[in-house]
Order: sequence, then structure tokens, then C-alpha cells
Amino acid sequence: MAILVQSVGSRREMREFIRLPLLLYRGNACFVPPLLAERRAFFSPKNPLFAFIEVAYFLARDDRGALLGRVTAHINRRHNEFHGERTGFFGFFECVQRLDVAQALMRTAEEWLRTRGMTLIRGPFNFSTNEECGFLAEGYDSPPAFMMPYNPPWYLDFMLQMGYTRAKDLLAFEYVKQNGIPEFLLRVCPRVRDKTGVNVRPLDMRHFNEEVEACFAVYNTAWEKNWGFVPVTREEFHYAAKGLRQIIDPSLALIAEKDGKPVAFSLALPDYNEVLRKMNGRLFPFGFFHFLLGRRKIRRVRVLLLGVVAEYRNRGIDLLLYHDTFKNGLARGYTSCEMSWILEDNHLMIRALEHIGARRHKVYRVFEKAL
Repeated sequence: MAILVQSVGSRREMREFIRLPLLLYRGNACFVPPLLAERRAFFSPKNPLFAFIEVAYFLARDDRGALLGRVTAHINRRHNEFHGERTGFFGFFECVQRLDVAQALMRTAEEWLRTRGMTLIRGPFNFSTNEECGFLAEGYDSPPAFMMPYNPPWYLDFMLQMGYTRAKDLLAFEYVKQNGIPEFLLRVCPRVRDKTGVNVRPLDMRHFNEEVEACFAVYNTAWEKNWGFVPVTREEFHYAAKGLRQIIDPSLALIAEKDGKPVAFSLALPDYNEVLRKMNGRLFPFGFFHFLLGRRKIRRVRVLLLGVVAEYRNRGIDLLLYHDTFKNGLARGYTSCEMSWILEDNHLMIRALEHIGARRHKVYRVFEKAL
């Protein structure tokens, strides 16, 4: 059966690109349908990402026109400038269980990048480390946390058979309520507060833009040494924050300050995937009803951001953020938490999570290949 891979060139084809996962994962209990309106907004030219990302979208079909898969190829100019590389990326990969389809998609992405001077392809990144990235490699028995990807296990086999190698593993840790705040935090955090003089407070939603600016002041310096990091522009940071504003629980969005100056922040969100699974990608006509009722029943959170500026690292400030996340989350009725993702070689954070009783829950894998 012939396989035809074509670039997306119309609104109809873009709708097919966005909706393809709903078709491929139909009946999969672990798949969480994306909110289609959010996906359309994400791919809109209004997204500040596209000021520095050049991207091509591809769909694979059989000779009868039936959809078989999708992928993007993109060049992130800020990444290559920051790291001094000529790396191209692939993302949003989805495919039926056929190696020949995966090969056709990836050959197309590789050639698109090669003709533009790239010497390495890495992914999946949707579109950078600031968004979803990696293929699920461990933990297929449960749905992903909010804003984390899901895929079948054969994607990893496809990558290896196509000559890709592991570039980096990204870890997700899980903590399930035991006896309140972890004893390690109760013991250590009072000493950390006394020694550092750091104060941790929740986000003030009345001054949302100012609070986002305070977090932005921390973000790029806190994450700049991380593998694959790309500096975020102020416009990009505020755009992302605006998209999260309506779903933030301010008691779980924390800023750590020293003498009134932000030195760290963390963001945990209720795990809205518990609700989105019932909405099938749509807010209307019944999705919004599920959302309003379901959000009150969410008992799980995901810590998706936690960073400390360089001069305040290794002082236990990350533990203060974890302590107050636990304290506030337990008071709000949350009973479990996923911390994701953490680089496999971020040994300091991994040890801290193990100290508080968290266990490795899922692994996500990034692949790469020379062009």
C-alpha cells in the first residue's frame, strides 16, 4: 500500500493534523484528548513562538486518502543561537503501528531540515523544552499528568529501527499522601527559613501581570544551565501565563523572596487531565459542564515548574517551595502530586524528591540522529 506524505497547506488539513490523535487513540483508556480550541490557538501565528521558529507540518496518507500519521519539522533559531548548534527538531509525531509509515514521515522531516543546513535532528519537542517533549518510555499503565504527553510503546522501537539514539531521559516523580507533610520537610525547612531569611508566598492574582513579571525575572536565570534550555522572551512568557490564568490555583503558585526580591518560584496546577478525559476535546455542548463539575473533584496536582536563581541554589529554598506546596495542597484537599519533568542527571533534585518520599513514576525519552 502506497504512503504519501504531504505538507499541510489548508485549514482543512490543519484540522486533520490537530484531530489525528483522537482518531489514533480511540478507545485507549490512558489517552487524554487535547482541548481542540487550545490546540488551534497554540498553532496560530499569534503565538509568540513563531517569531523565532520555522516549522513545516506533514501528514501521511494511504493511497485511498486515509490518515496514517503526522509530524512537524522545525528550526528554533533561538536554540541554535544560544547553544551554537545547527540542530533541527521534530515534534507532534503520531503514527499507526507501521514502521514504513514512521519511516516515510521521518525521512520527510529529516530532508526538510537537511536542506536548510541542519546537521542533527532531535525530538520530539512540541516545540521546545518549554512545552511537551519526549516519548513516554516507562509508565504506560496510567494516564499522563496535565500537559504531559502520552504515546504507545512502539514509538520507541520505531526510533531505534530508524537509526535514532537516546539523547536524554526526562523523569516524572509521584508522591501519594501518607501522613501529611513529609517528615523530612518538617524537620529541615524551619532551619532553612531561619538561615536564609527567605519568605515564600502565594501568587497574588489581583496583580497578575506584575506577579508574572516577577517570575519571568527568575525563569531564564534559574533554568539557563539546563540541557536543551532556550531562553524565553518576555512576550512568550506572558502569553503562556495568560493561557494558564483561568486554571491556576494561586495557593499552588509560589514565589520565594529575599528582602522583597524574587529568588525562586514554583508552579503546581490541578491535574485537569482528570476532567479532560471526559470532554473528548470539546468545551461545547457538554464539555464545559464536565469541566465545571469535574474541576471540584480533582485530587491530584502536577508541579511543572520549580527554579531557583544561581546565587541561591543549594540552600534548601527548593525544599521551602515543596513544603508550602504540600501544606497548601493538603489544605485544599489534594492527595497526590506528580513532579515533572526532571532531567535524569539532575541529581540534586532527584535526591530531594527521594528524601520526601516521592518515587519515579514515568520516564520520557528524547532521541536524536545525525543528518
